[in-house]
Amino acid sequence: MFNENLKTLRKAKMLSQEELAIRLKVVRQTISKWEKGLSVPDADMLIRISEVFEVSVSDLLGSPLEKETDTNIIAEQLSRINEQLAIKNRRSHLIWKTIFFITIVMIAINLLLVIIGSISYYSFQTNTTTTVVSEPEEVIIQEK
Repeated sequence: MFNENLKTLRKAKMLSQEELAIRLKVVRQTISKWEKGLSVPDADMLIRISEVFEVSVSDLLGSPLEKETDTNIIAEQLSRINEQLAIKNRRSHLIWKTIFFITIVMIAINLLLVIIGSISYYSFQTNTTTTVVSEPEEVIIQEK
């Protein structure tokens, strides 16, 4: 009876064996043994289990509990899932905005470099050196 009640309560609270084990400060295999009926917890542990599930020890040890599908529990779980999805969407939008901003900045920097490069190129083009060519001197030859 205890093993069935433990499993029913754990599933009703939507806890995994691992999560329940963490709350009770035991290993997951202990929870598994209790649910399979291979062992039972001591009196102190029964009290801690009843506190976690907010039921009396006699309910834990008594006749099998009915499996409840409490709509409040389902609504609470759906609410948590919706919150997690909203957080994920906000993160995703933030990441895409950041990527877009970085891309725009990179394009602006490249354009600036191209403009600076072309300005410096044309400024060197206009400062070309000019060579002065002098006309050859006339040679006067006298005849005798």
